[in-house]
Order: sequence, then C-alpha cells, then structure tokens
Amino acid sequence: MMAFPGVSHLDSFPLQGQGLPLIQVDSVQRWMEDLKLMTDCECMCILQSKPISLEDDAQSELIPSSQHGPCDHLQLLLKRAWIISTELGRIGQKLDRERWGRVHSLSVRLTCHARSMISEYSIFSRGTSEEMEQFQKLLMEKCSELTAVTERCLHIDEEQVLKSMKPCVSETLSAVGRYFSQLLELALTQEIQVLVRKIDSSDNLYTAEATTGNLFSLTQEGAPLCRIIAKEGGVVALFKICRQDCFRCLYPQTLRTLASICCVEEGIHQLEKVDGILCLADILTDSSHSEATRAEAAAVVAQITSPHLPVTQHLSSFLENMEEIVTALIKLCQEASSGEVFLLASAALANITFFDTMACEMLLQLNAMRILLEACADRQRVDTPYTRDQIVTILANMSVLEQCASDIIQEDGLQLLMGMLSEKPLSGSPAEVAACERVQQKAAVTLTRLSRDPDVAREAIRLGCMPRLTELCWVPAERNNSDSVLVACLAALRTLAAVCPEGLQDTDFQQLVKPRLVDSFLLCANMEESFV
Repeated sequence: MMAFPGVSHLDSFPLQGQGLPLIQVDSVQRWMEDLKLMTDCECMCILQSKPISLEDDAQSELIPSSQHGPCDHLQLLLKRAWIISTELGRIGQKLDRERWGRVHSLSVRLTCHARSMISEYSIFSRGTSEEMEQFQKLLMEKCSELTAVTERCLHIDEEQVLKSMKPCVSETLSAVGRYFSQLLELALTQEIQVLVRKIDSSDNLYTAEATTGNLFSLTQEGAPLCRIIAKEGGVVALFKICRQDCFRCLYPQTLRTLASICCVEEGIHQLEKVDGILCLADILTDSSHSEATRAEAAAVVAQITSPHLPVTQHLSSFLENMEEIVTALIKLCQEASSGEVFLLASAALANITFFDTMACEMLLQLNAMRILLEACADRQRVDTPYTRDQIVTILANMSVLEQCASDIIQEDGLQLLMGMLSEKPLSGSPAEVAACERVQQKAAVTLTRLSRDPDVAREAIRLGCMPRLTELCWVPAERNNSDSVLVACLAALRTLAAVCPEGLQDTDFQQLVKPRLVDSFLLCANMEESFV
C-alpha cells in the first residue's frame, strides 16, 4: 500500500496488489472499462469533478485490468481496496505539493471508490456486524468531510489561509486511512473465518481443495493477511487435513499454504500449539508419501527455522524431533529428482545448522559432507547459485567442528570451495547477484575456519586459493563490489598466510596481511578501477 503523511495504521496493513496488471487508458475508455464497478458513483465522479488534465496521474489512473475475467467477491474486495490505497497515496502527494484542484477531484473519486467497496461487499457478504457497520458509517462520514473541506479550499485565494488549512486536510485524510484500514481488516477477517470453517468441517475432497487454494491465494497478498489467517485458526485447520489419509493428495498444496502462513510469528506459534512439528516429522520420515509432499514439508521446516525469525529459537518441540527431521532431510537431498526438491531440503538443513549446533554433529555422522559434495557435481540437482548458497552455508556451519577438516580433504571439498570463490551470476538479476555474493563470502569463511588445520591450509595453498583470494580483494568487480566478500577474503588470506607466508607476493603480504584488518579493508574498498 502506498504511504501518505500521517497514516501509520494504514501503513501497517499493506495490500500488495499481486496479480493486478495496470493499464493506461484515456478518460472515456477508462470509464467504460470500469463501469461495472463504478455504476452511478463513477458517473457522479465523472460529471462533477473529474477535470480534463495534462497531469501524469490523470492519464494513468490505476484500475484492475479487464483481462482477468470474472473473479470471486473476495478478490473484488482486494482489488477495490488496492485502488483506494493508491488513491490515498496520490491525495497525500498532491497535498504535499498543495495542488488543491487535484486534491479535491481525487477526494471525490476516493469517496466513490469507498462507497462502491461498501456497496459491493454488502451484496456478497453474509451480513455485516455492528462493528463493521459503525466503521462503514465513520469511513463515509470522513470521506464526505474530506470532500467538503477540499472543496472549500478551491474557493480560497490567500496562500496563508490555505497553508493554515493544510493540517486540517491532512488530519482528515489520516482518519479516512485509519477507518478504511480497520474496515478492510474486519471484512477480510470475516471472509477468512468462513474459509477456515469450511476447511475445518470439510469431508469432501473437492471442497477442501478449492478452499485451501483460496486460502493459499490470500497468503500471497502479504504478511498482514497471513497474521489474520493464523489468528483465525487457519494453521489448526490445515494441519487437520495433513492428519487425514483421505486427503493425502492435498498434502502438497496444504503444506505450501502452511509454509506461507509461517512467514509470520503468529503462524509459527499456532504450529507449535497443534504439535505441527511432530506432524511434519511424520510426513518427512514416511517414505510412502510422495517426493512432492516431503519437499513441501521440508519447505515448512525451512520457513519455521529461518534465522531471520527470532521466535524460531523457542521451538522446544523441534529439538525433540530434530534427529528424525535431519535424517529425513539429508535422505531427501540424496534422492532428490529435481533441483527444486534439493533446494527445499538443503534450505531446511542450512537453517537447522543455525538453529542448533547439534545438527552439525548429526550431519557429520550421517555422511552429509559426502552427499552434499557429490550433489554439487549433479547439474540436475544443483543448478543455481541459490542452491549452492544453501550447500556452502551447511559447510560453513559444519566447519566449526574439528573432525570436519579430514572429511573435506577426503571428499575433495576444497576444490569445490575454490569453484565457489568464482561464482558468477548468469542473468544479472539483483537476487542472483546477491546469491553469488553470499556463495563467495561463505566459501571464504569456510576456508578460514578449515585452515585452522595446517593440513587443510597447505592443501588449499597447493590448489591455488591464495591468488584467487588476492584477486577478489584487489578487483572489486570480481566480488560484485561486495564489502562482506572483501572482509571474508582478507580473513581467509591472513589465516593461510599464517601457515605459509611465502604463498603470497611481498606487496600483497605488506598490504593485505601485515596491516590491521580495517586498514587493509579500507585500502581495497576504496580501490577505483582505472580506465585507459
């Protein structure tokens, strides 16, 4: 949702508007396209207050594309809400620039959209609560107030008077935003409650499939809707499906929905309450389940153990089932038939190694080093920097164990790490570039940790690690100008140089190893490429 001044509550409830392609049309065509939604309200807006304007926003109003065809009332509500949030943002922008004519015309248009949203929802809803009716009334009152006050501003010529009225308009606009956000949350909560009840009471495969699909679509609209779903019992209802054999064919879709809901802390709390981790462990360890089902279960594990979510550190039931889960995940990596399955399983393992150090010891006993390094040679399983990022994360966390060094040498792991230091993006997309940087950084970190063992350090030097590390330090383009990669490479160089200083040229030693780390960092970070 677009932000505008003074509306903090609205900002806390963003609607991303996925799946809403925008089209640019002229005034008449736009009105004809949107006539089904606007009805009389839009006619009023066109006739009374929509000027013929040369401003950019008048030529590119955001409307739902008609290419989508019919949609259910919940999607219609989300589309209408997205339009309203966009109009709110526009009004805020015009208000900042004191374009009073546009502020008023947009306010009238906003009122039309708000009235249409309420009218449409009243037709499709199963009755509105007293609280919802109250917010509907408050929203329309504030919209009318906003329209009235902005109309008064049109007839004022004195600049000082207009400036004095600006806080009043801003306050009214903020109130409209708050009431709109609260009304939308109430409406979405009511609709989600209906979906959850259908899932919870469903004994029909097709009904359960359709309702779960609808719930998954809602999770893609952003974290606020995931919080509502978790609060209204969505996690409980979905795990009920995952515990019934008659719904086995729905497990992948259901688990995918659970993974989406668990991107918020509220979802993870609900999962813990219903013994969801035990259910996930049962699915992962049951070979009778399809690979797709176990992969989606791995995705849920990856989500709930994400190091970015502080709540994961308090999953006591996870520790109780960790050995079974880790064993099942490494087996899934070994048997994965595709890169996607391997990515999901390895991502879960990578997160678990952050979750508890015991997991690294378990992986070592399960010959995970060999399994992961062998997988790197299989292009069918490991074919993207995102997957290599998961593998090198596991290796980096396992490298804190002393016994890991011998396994690395035995399985030719140092050669793999050398290759990872040269990871390059193929597409140039920001996400892929960032993944390549993480691979380089973690490969250097792993080398640093392993090189505490003199045998590993000498083998790394023999394989030519030091020239590559030096290149990454001196040539910013080789590390995508990443400071984190630079720090990791400087640390690796210093560890290797402590074992074999003659492996470095004297100038490199004097500039990259001998000074303080921060001085070497500043020297390399400030390098400017010379163009001849």
